[in-house]
Amino acid sequence: MVGEAAELLQMANPVPSACCMVLAVVVVVYAQRHSQQESHIQYERVGADVTMKCGSMDWDAAVTWTANGTDIDESHLNGSYLILKKVDLTQSGQYSCYEGSSWHLKYQTYLRVGTPPREPVLMCRSNNYPKGFYCSWHLPTPTYIPNSFNISVIHGTREMVCEKDVFPKNRCHIRYLQLFSTVKYKVTLTVTNALGKNSTTVTFDEFAIVKPDPPESVVAKPVPNNPRRLEVSWQNPSSWPDPESFPLKFFLRYRPLILDQWQHVELSDGTSHTITDAYAGKEYIIQVAAKDNDIGTWSDWSVAVHATPWTEEPKHLTTEAQVTETTSASTSSFMPPPTTKICDKGAVVGSGAVAVCWTAGLVLAAYGVLFI
Repeated sequence: MVGEAAELLQMANPVPSACCMVLAVVVVVYAQRHSQQESHIQYERVGADVTMKCGSMDWDAAVTWTANGTDIDESHLNGSYLILKKVDLTQSGQYSCYEGSSWHLKYQTYLRVGTPPREPVLMCRSNNYPKGFYCSWHLPTPTYIPNSFNISVIHGTREMVCEKDVFPKNRCHIRYLQLFSTVKYKVTLTVTNALGKNSTTVTFDEFAIVKPDPPESVVAKPVPNNPRRLEVSWQNPSSWPDPESFPLKFFLRYRPLILDQWQHVELSDGTSHTITDAYAGKEYIIQVAAKDNDIGTWSDWSVAVHATPWTEEPKHLTTEAQVTETTSASTSSFMPPPTTKICDKGAVVGSGAVAVCWTAGLVLAAYGVLFI
């Protein structure tokens, strides 16, 4: 019954069954073609001569090579072998070898051209004393291929754990297990890649690597009514964990932008200072550095800030022309009205009346002059 049902189903759906058969054939052919191919990564040094063999193909077999999908000229072939002379970085990429005219993929490799690592640069520093220190590293020149780093920290005869940071990746932290120790630390860094390896070692005592981060929130502002003073303030670096037990001292430098020479002031305590010898009206650039009172070295300089000393605003000056103009305006404001407005000619009869009007005009004119 089951067989009959299957036959009826196939008869009822002939197209899907045919599609399944075609798909199965394609999968089998694909598997056969790719089962013979080999694929891997091949590392070579810059300037080296590189020979690639087309998998298991005979030397005299007819093959075609491609680089990143582009056919390679036959002048680079020796039989079925691909020969690359003095490779450089531009020749990194995917190389594929195909059999004859069938274009069956027989071999595939990814060529990575690079260099072995040079001696790495290693630096250890404590910016959060007395909690611990960190070590960071980098290569002086790129290798253009993947590198792996291994670091070991030994204190006396004891190997310590260096906890690697997620970011940046080339740094790890070590916690102090014993303070004020006179035993030196020995840190060894080894770098390895497919073309070689190299290493470096540094040895130091606990106090030599203490170096705080730069002071933070540096502010400089003018002092009112003091044309030669600038008030500068700052804060301890936030990474310094205990400024009460391990106080910092500071180094201040400043100069006007018009000069290249710095002036310096070292301060044993406090987080502010007043500059008293600034040039009036000149813009200044100011920076601060920090250091543990007793051990270690000075931090890098803080972010530079700019400030200009207080300057008195210029007073308003009255010119001679302005005085003349003001006097003329005042005089014209006290000019008497015309005498014709004093008497009504239509109401005055005879020479005596005219004389009265003329006299009144003179009196008003004299009155006006007294007020000028």
